[in-house]
Amino acid sequence: MDALGDALTADLTTLAVCWRVVRSDGIELGFTTHDRPLIVSGMRYDSAPGMVPSAVVGTDDLEVDGMDIGGALTADAITGADLAAGRYDDAAVTVFLVDWRAPDAGRQVLARGHIGEVQAGGNADGGFVASLRGPTAALAVTAVESSSPECRAELGDRRCGVAMRGRVAMVTVAAVDDVRITLATTGVALADHVEGRLRVLDGPEAGLDRRIVASAAEALIIDESLSLVPGTRLRLWQGCDKRFATCVQRFGNAANFRGEPHVPGGDILTRFGG
Repeated sequence: MDALGDALTADLTTLAVCWRVVRSDGIELGFTTHDRPLIVSGMRYDSAPGMVPSAVVGTDDLEVDGMDIGGALTADAITGADLAAGRYDDAAVTVFLVDWRAPDAGRQVLARGHIGEVQAGGNADGGFVASLRGPTAALAVTAVESSSPECRAELGDRRCGVAMRGRVAMVTVAAVDDVRITLATTGVALADHVEGRLRVLDGPEAGLDRRIVASAAEALIIDESLSLVPGTRLRLWQGCDKRFATCVQRFGNAANFRGEPHVPGGDILTRFGG
């Protein structure tokens, strides 16, 4: 029996729970319930004894799997500011057991999934509680699309097919007023970036994305505010309002339009007299 098998059957346990978290911006973090850091497959798992998983139950049916992870906020790991900023939204998580005496000898995976709802101050120590959605959560999503006059693809994805090369711009912040970001003179057609996205490249909010909802003169309006200082660099991706006319006139991509612009909708009686 391997080292992990021995640890599972021993009278005195030497098991430690580990979490591997991969955020959507590519940052990877490791935590363990052991009282000192562990190196597993070359990755450091910092000691976080305050992080505790709920009961893990495995089934062979199609029920949606899920679990909760509770933990204390620490300045050098998961902070309340990072949670509020959405840095851990939909982060991929793997929870597994190792023998802390020989971390690389083997592992027992307990759960895999993505972080769903995160609540700060959700437990007695003022920390957080994160819900982990298992792979079967995808079964709860409606797989059949409904017809719609708007395109159901996203600009630049496989179904859309529009090449994004040349549709990404670098700009610099001149001033910020809540959700309004005024840019230094750029010569960029900001109207083309409405319904696109923005990513912060500098400062404490680097890596955060926001949706661009409108433009005005040399300013962009985003869906959630950011605390940026003048000189911060931003990357902008063009957007699409998903209308057929836009697809034809701006992108010349009518063949890939994923909508039904000419199918009558529920308002047909109000759109035509008589």
